[in-house]
Amino acid sequence: MPFNRKPQKFNAAIKSVVIGSGDKTVTLGGENVLPFYAFDGEIKNGPKVGVEITDLGMEGEPESVKAYYEGAATMGEIAKKAAAMEGADFLCLRLAGGDPNGLNKSVEELIETVKEVADAVDVPLVVEGCKNVEKDSELLTKVAEVLQGRNVLVMSAREEDYKAVGAAAGLAYNQKVGAESAVDINLAKQLNVVMTQLGVSADSIVMNVGSAAVGYGYEYVVSTLDRIKAAALSQDDKMLQMPIITPIASETWNVKEAMATEEESPEWGNQEVRGVSMEIQTAAASLASGSDAVILKHPQSVATISKMIQELM
Repeated sequence: MPFNRKPQKFNAAIKSVVIGSGDKTVTLGGENVLPFYAFDGEIKNGPKVGVEITDLGMEGEPESVKAYYEGAATMGEIAKKAAAMEGADFLCLRLAGGDPNGLNKSVEELIETVKEVADAVDVPLVVEGCKNVEKDSELLTKVAEVLQGRNVLVMSAREEDYKAVGAAAGLAYNQKVGAESAVDINLAKQLNVVMTQLGVSADSIVMNVGSAAVGYGYEYVVSTLDRIKAAALSQDDKMLQMPIITPIASETWNVKEAMATEEESPEWGNQEVRGVSMEIQTAAASLASGSDAVILKHPQSVATISKMIQELM
């Protein structure tokens, strides 16, 4: 007998969040079907792909990534090449040099880098801090101020600093706010609740619910993404209906499978192939589980994931 497929339709939907300004904007979220279920309903805004650069320039980057940026001597030039990468929808600047346990760059120095990058490109911007709560509270507040009018996504507001980051980005300077939690649906929801209680509009919040490289406890990331998306759509949980962005590059290029040279681990084969494979697999799994955007690094990864999205829409 013939199989009659019954579309799974939801009355609820993920909120649409626009980042960028002028003619260069992207919309995250807006879907009311499960990831890539275009056969169940129209997906107006497909998942987006961002390219990560850091204030450290090419320092510490894989040789294969450095090759793409050959000839780019300043942060502005690096930003332009990143924005022009095939398949890129937006640019993510990670201010890694601000870490007090690392280079401990001053807020003033980092802000100059932010300005240089912002002046060099007109694509939508995501700016991520250094992962130190105390430093980020001051740094991201200044980022939101100097980029006023660019409608950027400021990452990340965490449980410890959401008042400072949320008040500056989401209230004072009318930016979008990234709400970062540690791979837990309850923590993600609670952070959204307190952010909205602070006065930040739910339409200005993008969730970063955490990630890991595939093979590194990644099944828990998948289950968290699945549960958030299911609760948002099937249970109409309005505090989980914000779009999700997942930083992939900083996770996948820092594990041994991507970092070990061919001299150190000849049995593992080509280092570039390993790193790209790690990045692509992690990004594909994140998107299939509910992410509305991923942040990548390698040109081949960006092009591949962008093509995958187009072919599945």
